[in-house]
Amino acid sequence: MVRFAILNVLVLLFVLPTSVLTKEHKPTHLEPLDHGYVGIHGMVLFNHGRNLYASHMPLYRKPHNAQIIYQIETQHDSLLKLVKNTDMVTVKPELFDLQRLINGEAISVNVDVYNGHFEREGSLQFKDIEIILSKQVYLRMLEDISPASVEKKYDAVALDNGGSLLVYQIQSAPSFDHILMLADASSCPKTINTKTLVPEDKDLNALLDVCGSLKSVYFETQDFKKRSH
Repeated sequence: MVRFAILNVLVLLFVLPTSVLTKEHKPTHLEPLDHGYVGIHGMVLFNHGRNLYASHMPLYRKPHNAQIIYQIETQHDSLLKLVKNTDMVTVKPELFDLQRLINGEAISVNVDVYNGHFEREGSLQFKDIEIILSKQVYLRMLEDISPASVEKKYDAVALDNGGSLLVYQIQSAPSFDHILMLADASSCPKTINTKTLVPEDKDLNALLDVCGSLKSVYFETQDFKKRSH
């Protein structure tokens, strides 16, 4: 009996830390902090090397009024392959509270993955797979934003594995969402002047060509034509 009790204690000593570590590092589904931010928060995915990122697809009004980019993790290697080889991959998540991402928390959500825009005839590739939104890399709330202007401002975001993002500061309508991937944003102009309020992405890229090689990973105008969202 004594030997059995000692054995049980030894088992607990080895097993318990592993269980605790798993709970600490794997986010769980949580109750809402702010029911006003609960919704289906679509995201566009892109990669830098083997690292995957998700950008919330914002709108002007709550519960979607935030530009947020997160690094994500997944057990599904096929997701990285799809993102690498597809022009646009979006996800339609289950309902969750965006306030947690605004706060910078790590959370797990189940998502349906689409080739193309999930609300615009994108084709379903994977259904109900788990992703972990593990690290916030960018946040900007769409509150008290500047009026529409031909002066366009971008924020530079350094990524952990090298490389950078340029993220456009969305203005009042008419405007657009624009994210670019590049090697180094330190020498890039953060303010440019365009000929129109909503230029084409190729024209924006041309104005930023002093940055070196860059790629638009997301460009959206339709959601920002009017302030009625």
